[in-house]
Amino acid sequence: MPERFERWRDLLAGLRPRYLRLLVVWSRVQPRRDAPPDWSQPADGCLRGRPPCEPFAGVRDELRAARAAGLQVVVTILATPRWAAARPAGCERPGTQPSSRMPAGLGAYRALVRSLLAEGRRDGADLRFWSAWNEPNHPAFLNPQRAGCGADAPGLAPARYARLVRALRAELDAAPGDQRIVLGETAALRSSTATTTGAADFARALPRDVACSAGVWAQHAYVDVESDLAGDADPGAVVRDVEAALASHGCAGPPPRVWVTETGVAAGSGRDGCRALARALQAWAGDPRVDAAFQYTFREDDAFQVGLADAELTRLRPAYAAWRGAADGTPAHC
Repeated sequence: MPERFERWRDLLAGLRPRYLRLLVVWSRVQPRRDAPPDWSQPADGCLRGRPPCEPFAGVRDELRAARAAGLQVVVTILATPRWAAARPAGCERPGTQPSSRMPAGLGAYRALVRSLLAEGRRDGADLRFWSAWNEPNHPAFLNPQRAGCGADAPGLAPARYARLVRALRAELDAAPGDQRIVLGETAALRSSTATTTGAADFARALPRDVACSAGVWAQHAYVDVESDLAGDADPGAVVRDVEAALASHGCAGPPPRVWVTETGVAAGSGRDGCRALARALQAWAGDPRVDAAFQYTFREDDAFQVGLADAELTRLRPAYAAWRGAADGTPAHC
């Protein structure tokens, strides 16, 4: 590893992570119908073009790094390629792109999953956990949410997401090894609108065979972040509401565990943000249903500024102390 990254690697390792959430951007790894997914597609290692940079061989190198670090990979798929996307339907926000639409058919989606399973076997990576789609209740990622442009129009997203889950399960069950479905990955939306589906509403509307098919529900829950992508729900309340919605299905056996697979505080929130994040992490640690929480991201994504370090890797944010305290089981020194 280049010397300029070593300090940041060590700071990340100090949080003792157990999982790597791997975002598989389908439109990036397979932009053409007539070519298979390219898991070694070169990446510049910059942050949306901003240095410092260190080129790497795409998903293949990410999987090898996860194996070397002893991390379990949580695969999350997103972004339909233009060639695989369904036509516009139902209610969409202006400017909706093909990458935010449901795949037109499931054959190409299943082939993507098979290809990544094979890549994982070649790279020796533990691809145990799989999420069918990122934020399926948010129109930035899955459309249409509803049949018409009204909050009372019939919802479409839960049933269409269920089709993806069933397709994913069929491929995972046919493959060797222990692969498990992670449901949800829902945005922290408090209630439904014409173009969105509230997180609890989404969980409640899932077909029972899907809602009862997995041992983990993934929920996004940001702390005091004002952003369309972050959602508007209180981070504690959204987890409780989703837990209640899942319980309404009356599934046999224990209720699913909850993973908070995206959280963070705004970049400029300083010590107040650190303390707020520490309280949220402590509350989730005390919830017997919540098993894990994931920071999004360590290095700041300047399109969604909730990182623990700035994009240029020159400054560590106060929120790091909240995670360090959680990792050490000690009060956060914000």
